[in-house]
Amino acid sequence: MGNKDKKFHFIAIGGVGMSGLAKYLLELGCTVSGSDIKESKYTKKVEKLGATVHIGHDAKYIASDMIVVASTAIRDNNPEVIRAKELGIKVHHRSDILKMISEGLGKKEDEIPDFIGFSGTHGKTTTSGLCSYVLQNAGYEPSYCVGGIIPDLDTNAECAKGRFFVAELDESDGTIVKYHTNISVINNLEVDHVDFYKNGFKDLLATFKTHIDNMAKGGKVIVNKDCNGIKQLIAAYPTTKFITFGIESGGVDYSARNMKFTEFGSEFDVYKKSEKIVSLSLIIPGKHNIYNALAVIAALNEEGVDLEKVKPHFSTFSGMGRRFQKVAEFDGIRIFDDYAHHPTEIKTTLDSARLCNTNRLVAIFQPHRYTRLKGLWNDFLKSFSAVDKLIVVDVYSASEDPIEGINSKAFAQCFKTDDVTYIGGSMENAARKILPLLKSGDMVITLGAGDVTRIGSELKKLHDATQAGI
Repeated sequence: MGNKDKKFHFIAIGGVGMSGLAKYLLELGCTVSGSDIKESKYTKKVEKLGATVHIGHDAKYIASDMIVVASTAIRDNNPEVIRAKELGIKVHHRSDILKMISEGLGKKEDEIPDFIGFSGTHGKTTTSGLCSYVLQNAGYEPSYCVGGIIPDLDTNAECAKGRFFVAELDESDGTIVKYHTNISVINNLEVDHVDFYKNGFKDLLATFKTHIDNMAKGGKVIVNKDCNGIKQLIAAYPTTKFITFGIESGGVDYSARNMKFTEFGSEFDVYKKSEKIVSLSLIIPGKHNIYNALAVIAALNEEGVDLEKVKPHFSTFSGMGRRFQKVAEFDGIRIFDDYAHHPTEIKTTLDSARLCNTNRLVAIFQPHRYTRLKGLWNDFLKSFSAVDKLIVVDVYSASEDPIEGINSKAFAQCFKTDDVTYIGGSMENAARKILPLLKSGDMVITLGAGDVTRIGSELKKLHDATQAGI
């Protein structure tokens, strides 16, 4: 069977992850179709590459010779899911397709690349994107599927001919256990997805132990020893050989030394044990991005990549979409957008912003999921110490049902200060009420994994309309 005869149908093809997998399969030469409730830049991209895209869901789009893939958000009452089951077709999760790709789908045995996977509670999108970016720019022709758009490459997936396949591995639903990596980088471990990990950290540890046990023969696991969760992983599984990196812990295999922070970046030396192996400079801010670069360098060095060849490209990587990304500027007000939606991510982002900003720091926070807000309520309350003003907008439900007493208004009221404001309603409504609260010189950061990302452009639109007298 040739690749053209492999037919994939994606239910909710317009998601960033689903469209990335679809793009990869199209580049591999497979036949791809899909459906979504509305047209988007992602549906247009895959359509341009040759996919058949349907707007709306209908049972007639499903044929008996298809491999059907459904996004996590798709429910069992979707007509295409119902039709697939009537035809006896297994409905695959996107992780099943990533597994197929990582194991050499559509490639000859001697073309199957080394699989470098990045995981952990925070930083997996940035590390997988950074790794893909530096390898591609250094001429290694990597294949990759990551969870966000790499702005400088304007994609999150590529099917190429090099000897590496780089991917972001999601632990949120336990599907990370499916993969057989050659290199597994675990950035950090903290409880986040409380709806899935019912027993908290204990379940998370067990999931990652299974992931490590399932690695390819001779595989290497690289971990951040400065993270308390990782220390617990190491202690729980003393027979596993971990390759470690860190800044603060002693006795690590890879360390960053001689760090200097610039306004929006850093410079530092990377050591393997006592030997300096490379010096790096970054144009993305914060200590957490030094950790991200360390994770990538450790993985590449373990794979025998020429570090001098990739080194220049670390200093041109401008970050991933929705990671401290500048989205608007007017009247001396700079607006950034960040995907941070876990307390640690929020605190890290805001602490980094404080490092490169001496004026007023304003955070606009949209809690993501009622279960997360409930489960991590007290941790969220401690995440905003770096800001001068906090604005809280309504929870982004991500299809969850509301939980009584768990909402943005109640959360904002816990602060008992005028520096915290709750603003309800749509993002357009929120932007109208936020604009008069801003001052020249402010650094504003929108935080969350939902539609809070729209506020920056809404504020700019409102400002421009006011200036034009509209």
